[in-house]
Amino acid sequence: MTPLLFSLDDQHPLRAPLCRELHAAPGRLERRRFPDGESYLRIHAEVKDRPVLVLAELSHPDDKFLPLSFLCDTLKELGASQIGLIAPYLCYMRQDCRFHPGEAITSRTFARLLSQQVDWLVTVDPHLHRYHRLDEIYTVPSTVVQAAPLLADWLGERQEPLLLVGPDAESEQWVAQIAARSGHDYVVGSKVRSGDREVTVRLPDLSAWHQHTAVIIDDVISSGQTVLRCLQTLRAQGLNKIDCAAIHGLFADHIEQQLIENGLRRLITTNAIAHASNAIDLSPLLLAPIRERLSAS
Repeated sequence: MTPLLFSLDDQHPLRAPLCRELHAAPGRLERRRFPDGESYLRIHAEVKDRPVLVLAELSHPDDKFLPLSFLCDTLKELGASQIGLIAPYLCYMRQDCRFHPGEAITSRTFARLLSQQVDWLVTVDPHLHRYHRLDEIYTVPSTVVQAAPLLADWLGERQEPLLLVGPDAESEQWVAQIAARSGHDYVVGSKVRSGDREVTVRLPDLSAWHQHTAVIIDDVISSGQTVLRCLQTLRAQGLNKIDCAAIHGLFADHIEQQLIENGLRRLITTNAIAHASNAIDLSPLLLAPIRERLSAS
């Protein structure tokens, strides 16, 4: 049966290509807030015995999780045969251990809550650091899509010498994979974080690459301070042509403007999260795992 695709954001750039390529019918939601701040949600579609896809990028999740829960619970109640979540950005992955006594390990709590809402999950490059797989915390079947090949192919089309730069050890897994596919040199820096927005980035000697364009590679730009400090360190070493490519662009506090003011030439992200910097379309990578999950459920 033809799947229905609902989206928490009808303007999300992945909605139209996924509907088209999956031959899914767009589901219509009516949403508003009552004067007391509570949410109203109504599904304008017949969902009984139909597979349903829900597209929800989960940046700023505290405002999105309750509407998502209302939607998924209502779909179940109305008889949807399966509910698959397409979350191009998956939140609450960084707090993966108790760093200080009494802290909530929010990654585990959120995974438990979300697993109760859906039958399966497809996401793009979640921040796996101390966890090695999503099924360590998620109890529903999940598929992780790697965006590195798309970034590598985009870099491979550049007609200038490039040096790929990973700002810290956590970024090395993406930078090494992208460099191997695109054929470019890469270096990885070290980072010391002293607060949510206080970081120091150190890089090795880059004198051999002064004629190259440096491309900072990272999975997530959130506060952007890591990229900013990396950018400043590159410029201090004499590299003046600097771009940045990231999978997920959250851009807290309008950090992208600061990056441009500090000499960043170009900012590139995937369309996991809608932003003016979106230049890489994830939909071709998402189609196969979504079809596989639909047929397996």
